[in-house]
Parts: sequence; structure tokens; C-alpha cells
Amino acid sequence: MRSSLLLLTCLFLLNQLTAQDLYIPRNVQKAYQKGTRSKDGNPGPNYWQNYGRYSIDVSIQPPSRKVSGKEDIVYYNRSKDTISNPVIKLIINIHKPGVTRYNDASDEYLTDGTHIDAVTINGAPYKWAEPQGHATWQSLKLPKPLLPGDSVKLNFVWHYDASVESGREGMLDASSYFLAYFYPRVAVFDDYKGWDRMTFTDAQEFYNDFNDYSLTVHAPKNFIVWATGDLQNTQEVLQPEYANKLNQSLSSDEIIHIATAKDLESKKVTAQNDINTWKWTASNITDVTVAISDHYVWDGSSVVVDNNTQRRASVQAAYKEEAKDYQYMVQFGKHALSWLSNNWPGVPYPFSKTTIVLGQADMEYPMMVNDNSFPDTNFARFVVEHEIAHTWFPFYMGINEHRYGFMDEAWATTFEYLIGSADMGKAKATELYKAFRVNGWINDANDEEDLPIITPGNILNGPGLGNNEYGKASIGYLAMKDYLGDDLFRKCLHGYMDRWHGKHPMPWDFFYSFNDISGKNLNWFWNSWFFSNGYIDLAVEEPKAKGNGYLIPLKNIGGYPAPVDLMISYTDGTSDTLHQTPAIWESNIHETTIKVATKKKISSISIDGGIFVDADRKNNSWKSVTN
Repeated sequence: MRSSLLLLTCLFLLNQLTAQDLYIPRNVQKAYQKGTRSKDGNPGPNYWQNYGRYSIDVSIQPPSRKVSGKEDIVYYNRSKDTISNPVIKLIINIHKPGVTRYNDASDEYLTDGTHIDAVTINGAPYKWAEPQGHATWQSLKLPKPLLPGDSVKLNFVWHYDASVESGREGMLDASSYFLAYFYPRVAVFDDYKGWDRMTFTDAQEFYNDFNDYSLTVHAPKNFIVWATGDLQNTQEVLQPEYANKLNQSLSSDEIIHIATAKDLESKKVTAQNDINTWKWTASNITDVTVAISDHYVWDGSSVVVDNNTQRRASVQAAYKEEAKDYQYMVQFGKHALSWLSNNWPGVPYPFSKTTIVLGQADMEYPMMVNDNSFPDTNFARFVVEHEIAHTWFPFYMGINEHRYGFMDEAWATTFEYLIGSADMGKAKATELYKAFRVNGWINDANDEEDLPIITPGNILNGPGLGNNEYGKASIGYLAMKDYLGDDLFRKCLHGYMDRWHGKHPMPWDFFYSFNDISGKNLNWFWNSWFFSNGYIDLAVEEPKAKGNGYLIPLKNIGGYPAPVDLMISYTDGTSDTLHQTPAIWESNIHETTIKVATKKKISSISIDGGIFVDADRKNNSWKSVTN
């Protein structure tokens, strides 16, 4: 008896230890040891991050493809380390022949990349060396090491040719360009990995510091320029009538046609200088982008995004008149900003505006969206809602999307489903979510599909990368929402965002924040969903009559703690649907028993996960043979 009790105690303690521990990479362990991170999910007492002030001056003169610029950077070392070799990102070099890419590149995509014409460090000329072997970044050798608490002044003069083929950036058409990733920038130097020396590929997106920007764009007359930030000289670049329309749109609920196709044909929208100089500023933001066109029409309006302060955000759209879905785009943008601010994530939109530009990328940027036009207006709304949802992840939260894209793509996918349920009803949103986000993963039995979500994305490709970052992690978040309930889930999400917005959270900061704020040890869930090779595959077995009811056995073959609806039919023709949250798997991830109190006789049982699609549906039902 004593030995049995001792064995049970040991097994209980072992189970508790397993539940409490998450795999932590050795470099992340060092962050906890240094006190830059805390295992309660907060930034540690020694947390820091570096910062820059960017003054960027860029010239674009269509039909020339040449984009030329100069910039001054004041880079501040807030770390405890002395910096000798800062890393400079040159992302436009992704267009150079022979660089690492996941996808094929056409001749129209290829260019000769960024040309650095001159560099100075603290005012002294520096001999620039072209990147060798890693085209999208290069180190500088500082003449004098940058000490903790000190700053360095860097100046770059550069130019490149916009690619004819437009993706995330490039030529939208012969006289419309979208500039993204376009300027040399200092890479992130963080507390757990040091310099971000990752080669940028066409499957990666963002990992940037929060900086302050002043942006100046020189463009010919009759070209309208849109950009990240707040336009500082409206009256200088627009004719009075159009400057007034723009200003009116910033506080109006009505959609205002700031510049119509007829207005643009009259060539009287912009100031009639040969070259107009447009100026923007943006603070505490991770990037800036630019769009330019001489024939894109311009709509604008605004929406209240913070009910407590009545703060408004501007919503603008720039597009070809023939793009019929874009005629509704400001309306879609307003709805997205309002709904996302007030529902999920339920944090007021943090910026002053968003501009939705007709392009080919279906891609988000701070305060900007570059989206295709779609024949199906509802699908156009679906896409723009997803891209606007990215505002919170990764732009409000400084996610390392190169390595842990599930920390932002899966959140945007989750919010996309939740706002879609409000827009079109849960049934249609569920159908779209399953078809677009889940079915491709769960119905593909290839081994790459079952790699743990925590696997760094920079070493993955194809479906293994895409499904980890989007559908798999998204339904993990939704499963946690189901487990905690909306109120506690919202409290945890807001607490995590309060702790880490404007900073660089890692997955462990998210996991531990939810643990701490909820007051629950959720590691059993995180381990199963994010650190295992699991998937969704549940099975129902024959019920056993017991007392005034039944015990219904469920098996978790795939290992993911998913919620499930238990649908029970009785011999009298009635039926019940019993929702089971992931809590049923908390004590035993492999099997559980559901107690059903009833005096009726069960004729059949089936289980359905809704968006939590099951890999093997053949074992999802049981039927009595003695009806």
C-alpha cells in the first residue's frame, strides 16, 4: 500500500513537472539569466531595445524606374553591449540575380539591387564594400566602438531601379509605383540573439526596431504621393480645393472623393511646380512605405477608433477607377478599424490613418495596405480585413516575423475569422476559414505538416511554413479562447499586449504572460499545440451505461487539445448537442470520458469540431446496433 502510494505520488509530481516546463532554447535561457526577460511573461528589469531617428529623402520621376535617396540615421545603443559592427539591411537586393529566394524570379522581377553611392559615419567618409554571399545585409566597421548609452550618426546615399514586376513593391503600372523595404536600415540588435543577420527571402516579412521617421518624397507635378505617417505640408503639394477635401475627410464620417478620375485628367490636383516635395512624419513605428501615381483616384473618410477619447483615424484608398471593389474600400477599411478596435483584439487602432493602395501584393505595412482587386467584393473585404488586422501584430507588437511568424500571421488570421463571423455570419465564416486556412493542412498527411509550430520559420518552406504560421497556430489561439472563455482570454490578450507593445516579444513572453495573467498553468496546452508534432484527430467510442446516464469515451489520437461538439441522438427521436472545451484534455491529453446525465436511451453519437477539422472522420461517430 505504501509503495503504491509512493508510486502514485511520484507519477503525479512527474506529470506536474512535465506540465510546468516548456522547451526554452539556450539563447533564450540566457535572456532570463541576464534579466532582460522574466518567466512571468513581463519584460525583465534589464530589458532594453535600440532605437533610431531616420530622416529619409527620396526622389521618383516616372517614367524613369530610378528611385534615388539619401538618409541620415542617428542610432542609439541602449544595450549593455559595445557595438563595433552594426548590420545594415539592404532588402531591395532580393531582386538581384542569384540571391537566395524561395520562388522563381522572372526577368521583370530581377534588377541589380541597391547601389550605395556614399556612406559617412559621424560625418567622416566610409569605404563601402558590397555584400558578399548574403546580399540583403552588410556589416559596417565603426571607426570607434559605440558604447552603451551612446549614439552614432550614419548617412547613406543610394539608388535602385524599381522592378517592372510588382510584388510587395515595384511598379504597379507604367506610372504607379509602390516603395517598400526601399531604404538602407540598421538591423535589429536584440537581447537574445544579437544582430539580425538573417538573409531576407521572399517568404519573410518584418523584424524592425521602433524608430522615429521624417520622410520627404520628391515627385513630378500631377503625381499624388501617399505614405506612412502624417502629411505635414498639405497646402504646399495640393491645390486648395483638394487640400480642403483631404482635410475634411480626416474628421468626416462621409466618404469623400478627394480626387476623381476627372479631376486627375484636368491635371490641377497637385501644386504645379515641376517637382513637388511631400513631407511626412511618423513616430515610434517600425517602417515606412510610399505609393505614387498620376491616375489613381483618391477617396477618404475617418472613423472613431477610441470611444473613450473619441480619437479618429483616417481611412484612405488609392486605386484605378475601373477597380470596382475599391469603390467600397474606404467603407471596408472604416468597418475594419472600428470592429477590430472595439471587439478583437479590442485595442484602439494605434495610428492616425491607414491607406489602402491597389497593388498586387495582398500585403500589410505600417499605416499602409497593398492589395489586389478582386471580382468578388466580399473576398476583397476579407483580404483587406486580414491586412489591417496586422496593425496590431506585428506593427504594434514588434514581432520577429522572420523566425516566429505565427506570432503575427496567426493572430491576423484569428481576427479575420472573428470579424468575418460578425460580417457574414458564423456559418459562412467557418466555411471560408476551413477551406482557406485549415483543410489544406489537416488533409495533407506529409511529414512536414506536423512539424511543431515553434520551429523557427526561417528554416522552413512551403506548406510546413505556411500552415504553421497561419491556420495551425490560429486555431490554437481559438482553442485557448474556447478554453478560457472570452472574458479571461481578453484579459490575457490585453495584458500581454500592454506588456509588450512597442517592444520585441518572443513566443515564451506570450506563453508565460497568459499563464501569469490567467493564474493557470497552461503549459500542458502550449506543449501539446505549439511544441509537439500533433494534429487534430479525435474519436468517439461506444458509450457505457452507468447510473442515471452514460460515460462516453473520447480518444485524442492526434494529440492537439481541441474543443468538440458531442451530438447525441436518442431512441425517442430527440437529440442534444454538448459543447466540450479543451479542458476535457487537461488531465490526460490522450483520452477522456464525458458524463451524460439522461434517462433516455442513446441511439447514436457523433462529434464535430467545426473549424477544428478532424484528420480522420471515419471514427467520429458511433451507432447502436440494437435500436
